[in-house]
Amino acid sequence: MTDTPSLLHHDVAVIGGGSAGYAAARTAADAGADVAIIDSGPLGGLCILRGCMPSKAILRSAEVMALARRGPEFGVHVGEIEADLEFIMDRKERLVREFAEYRIEQLRSDRFTLYEEPASFRSPHELQVGDRVVTADRIAIATGSTVSHVPVPGLDEVGYLTSDDLLDLRRQPRSLIVLGGGSVAVELAQFYSRIGTEVTLIQRSHHIFSGSDEDLARPLEAHLREEGMAVHTGTQLQRFERRGDLKVAHFTCDGERREVAAEQILQALGRRPNIDSLELERAGVEVRDGHPVVNDEMRTSQAHIYAVGDVNALHEFVHLAIHQGEVAGYNATHPERPPHRIDTRVKLQVAFTDPQLAMAGFTESECRARGIPYLCASYPFDDHGKSLCLGELHGHVKVLCQPRTGEILGAHIVGPEAGELIHELAAVMHFHGTVHDLAAIPHYHPTLAEILTYPAEELAEQLAD
Repeated sequence: MTDTPSLLHHDVAVIGGGSAGYAAARTAADAGADVAIIDSGPLGGLCILRGCMPSKAILRSAEVMALARRGPEFGVHVGEIEADLEFIMDRKERLVREFAEYRIEQLRSDRFTLYEEPASFRSPHELQVGDRVVTADRIAIATGSTVSHVPVPGLDEVGYLTSDDLLDLRRQPRSLIVLGGGSVAVELAQFYSRIGTEVTLIQRSHHIFSGSDEDLARPLEAHLREEGMAVHTGTQLQRFERRGDLKVAHFTCDGERREVAAEQILQALGRRPNIDSLELERAGVEVRDGHPVVNDEMRTSQAHIYAVGDVNALHEFVHLAIHQGEVAGYNATHPERPPHRIDTRVKLQVAFTDPQLAMAGFTESECRARGIPYLCASYPFDDHGKSLCLGELHGHVKVLCQPRTGEILGAHIVGPEAGELIHELAAVMHFHGTVHDLAAIPHYHPTLAEILTYPAEELAEQLAD
């Protein structure tokens, strides 16, 4: 006779305790639900442990180093500048530990039942959690993402590092090949380039940040090259091989065969939903292109099962993951009320490179693809008083608006403090504001934020004609 595992029941079970999962659990608990969080650890989530916070901590060190090198430009002369990677990583780990301890304290509070074990589905309402069976009326999947495997001949054989590895590296490589042109790839490439590693970045698309408009990416590419990084765009990887102690990438660029050798390779060609061990077929959850399919209520094909955050492959941004978790947590606990739905109209994105890159709303290419009419105006930082004083001359700010009403459809910045400046534009867009509203907002002089009014005023004049 076999033992029947004990059944543990909850109103809501959330698989994953990262940003999206915690938001779903917190929202459901606030509504009075009995909530379980299931996370096999390490507790904290991708953003805190291996993403946003550790990367921004080390990027700050490289920013300080780059600014110190520019001292003579401002009449400040300093001695030899060198990076201490051990110290940089120690500082990063100290900060991450503080952030993680706070999140762990939240997860282990008496508001939730926390199971620190892996979970998989047994049926639409049953989860195998370690050696126990947990049942729930509603379930939210928030297991995040993992590094994608890319089948390029020879890459697995020569070996590579992921962003997780590079964020813990304590011996600085002399040379590094970076595969990819998104935020993770470019931020880490610039970090290592600035602290003295010889970096070559290889990007398949014709410009880095392929989801942005080309005019946003090119000033950043130019600055990376000015700093000494080799940036190859419009490439096709062919194969990899070992040559002594080095790893060699063979690729074509604009039809021309090229090769580059380096001590290490960063494979930053994207992430995929982390669902392999969930047994979603037992729950009857539809999976398409490697991710659970969700609607704007965050429901999967099983109405009582939700999928939030990176696992649904809609967006890889923490603020949207939190929004999705809150929507799912509300809908899971308020079946009698009209459902909440996700709103990605403003759709903020920021890359913490130098210059920073930030976007909100539609790009020009998206407007053209969807047949959305728009007007566009931009203004460069190299003609703006405060940025001239700061010596920050790369990039521009660009605003797109509806050609009849002037409502702002998109806002894009490549330049100093773009990640901070974009929030004024996002606030105006959130309230369906117009270029007239943006132009009328008082702006202190001299500030970087003043530059936002220049394209707004130009667009207002076009609307008046």
